[in-house]
Amino acid sequence: MNRIAISAVSAAVLAGMSMGPVSAAPDNLATLKQMKVATTDLNIPSVPQEGKNAAAIRENLKKVKLPPGFKIELFAIVPDARHMAVAPSTNMLFVGTRKTTVWAVTDRNSDGVADEVKSFAPSLKFTNPNAVCWTKDGFLVVVEHNRVLNFPAAEFFYEGPDVAVIEVVSKGGLIPAEEESFNHGARTCRIGPDGMLYVTLGQPYNVQPKDKIASYEKIGIGGIVRMNAFDGSKREVFAVGSRNSVGMDFNPKDGSLWWTDNQVDGLGDDIPPGELNRSTKAGQHFGFPYWNGKFKVAGSPAAPDLKDMKEPAGAIFPQVEFPAHQAQLGMAFYTGKKFPSKYQGGVFVAAHGSWNRTKPSGAEVQFVPIKADGTAGKMEVFASGFLDSETGLYRGRPVDVAVMKDGSMLVSDDYAGAIYRISYSE
Repeated sequence: MNRIAISAVSAAVLAGMSMGPVSAAPDNLATLKQMKVATTDLNIPSVPQEGKNAAAIRENLKKVKLPPGFKIELFAIVPDARHMAVAPSTNMLFVGTRKTTVWAVTDRNSDGVADEVKSFAPSLKFTNPNAVCWTKDGFLVVVEHNRVLNFPAAEFFYEGPDVAVIEVVSKGGLIPAEEESFNHGARTCRIGPDGMLYVTLGQPYNVQPKDKIASYEKIGIGGIVRMNAFDGSKREVFAVGSRNSVGMDFNPKDGSLWWTDNQVDGLGDDIPPGELNRSTKAGQHFGFPYWNGKFKVAGSPAAPDLKDMKEPAGAIFPQVEFPAHQAQLGMAFYTGKKFPSKYQGGVFVAAHGSWNRTKPSGAEVQFVPIKADGTAGKMEVFASGFLDSETGLYRGRPVDVAVMKDGSMLVSDDYAGAIYRISYSE
């Protein structure tokens, strides 16, 4: 979207013009769309950054193992921290949650540690605002379970509780309301090289029943959709055949879209594998629910009603098959220059950790190199120690990774309620 068009959108917001159907939800969306005051108390409480909790987290970080030259430090205390969007023009980031808060995290003195963490646009009522991402011109997109909002100049006007907002997709417009579920409702988003907004839509079942497959593929549930980031127009299904993707990023070298996908439960400790997929064009099918990795789900004990399902034509298998039940979530291409050359241009992946495995697995940050032909090399563990191998207890559960402008990398952790900073020095 060019700057003239963006200016027109901003002018529409400032003039109080409706950018879509006015929501009847019991929040202040209609008021904020018209740039009107919704809240009289302009003070937003901040999250304490020091004390016993911070000290305990720092102590736990001493147990994290990294390759030589790397160190991990506490960047911020951020309750329920999930996916992150590093601001384009200021030393701050916005952090989604699976609850009702989006956090604004600011490092005001540029010392590599956050000075302030407070809720963003608290006069709005968010519902599972897991996904946060930036347009190329600095608009913050927040994708909730079933709504998409866009905030002009969020990093410059986040100080107060009332923030200008564009309603990209009104509540109930992302998926049909009858398909809403507590299961697999956390979205992720990215702006593509084409300027379009890409959104992952996890399907709400372990394996969707036979009578849901066709409608889900038409809507984009169990896949990725894309649309105009400012008004939701030109929506189309970009990819189908996934179960629950909770992380994606574009390879800046070739524009391909890479994304994680979580595997089917209930088939034992070691099958099926988790996935890292590569989309090279629109319309590709990635196999699910027939395949999960190279494991045939259709007709298995997890999906006996699909025993007669035909294999999807031209189904694409994953670039990487991860160990089962590690729940790979957020991922990012390393675009910085501070890490050693072997990591530059590769993919870092946050493995959240298993929840139903006999012996817990995951809770680590993994690295996947990208070969000269644009395909994936062999995965290796980059950061471990968030899972106590002796007790089987979690000290932390990584959710997302994000590259900072200085070449360091942030890791969010919704279990500890924190964000860590990993840096490198020779």
